[in-house]
Amino acid sequence: MDKNKLLKPLLLIAVIILFCSVLARLFSGSETLLEYAEKNPEIAYGSPEPDAVLENNIEEEEIVSDEEDMQESEDSLMNATPGRTVYKEGFYYEPLSDEMISRITGISYPVVENEKDALAVEAVNIAPSREDIRISYEDLCYMSVLHYNFHGVERTGELICNQAIAQDLVEIFYELYQNEYQIEQIRLIDEYGGDDTLSMQDNNTSCFNYRVVDGTSNLSKHALGLAIDINPFFNPYVVFQKDGSTYISPKGSETYADRSKDFAYKIDENDLCYQLFKEHGFIWGGHWNSCKDYQHFQKVPD
Repeated sequence: MDKNKLLKPLLLIAVIILFCSVLARLFSGSETLLEYAEKNPEIAYGSPEPDAVLENNIEEEEIVSDEEDMQESEDSLMNATPGRTVYKEGFYYEPLSDEMISRITGISYPVVENEKDALAVEAVNIAPSREDIRISYEDLCYMSVLHYNFHGVERTGELICNQAIAQDLVEIFYELYQNEYQIEQIRLIDEYGGDDTLSMQDNNTSCFNYRVVDGTSNLSKHALGLAIDINPFFNPYVVFQKDGSTYISPKGSETYADRSKDFAYKIDENDLCYQLFKEHGFIWGGHWNSCKDYQHFQKVPD
């Protein structure tokens, strides 16, 4: 009996509380947590806060910036030498350094008579006076290129050429390299004591050498750094003599003077080397009449 008396007031209180709760929701427009979550999923289910998005963007920008800085650093290192022009990695040219000038003077570059004894090497290229030397050190540049030798192995070659054709040469040698065109070796003529015949016999590709045209007293375009010989042993220098005989240089390359034959490393109009030099405005010695210089390309700038 006492329990029933207690139960009635409790039930009445529960009903009053439930009724008040319903009225409160009707008049206040409040939402349950579930309803709020359904209406605001980006907040309820953990989408990144604005600060988090900003931090992510900053991190991405920093990564891009770091990559750009690394590229700029690499480019800076490639161009670290004053005056160096880098065309592609491994392909560049620059003014002659003091060390290079010392290396070539008296060999590929002439020294005047009264200064030859001061050289560290025995001079083989001597000019009567400075006025007789038709090119200055400043007209020339040193070039480094990559190439594939006859075994298909990548090598670094070096040339000295006239500044006026440096960009042409670096672009041509890059295209030859990209196509894996084989050049046996590219070394300075000074490694052969300035002797063009020895260089040709060794099938060496070279450019600058202050000398006259073989068999004449005329200054060669090589003397001005405006000519280059490519794989010379397989592309010899051929002169048709007035007596009907033929002069072929270098010795041992006579079989390659017959251009009707098919053989490796032959330069003709179908050859990539010929086509690239022609595109850059060079003249090919293979087109000459009184002689044929199949190894030879030259360009005289305007």
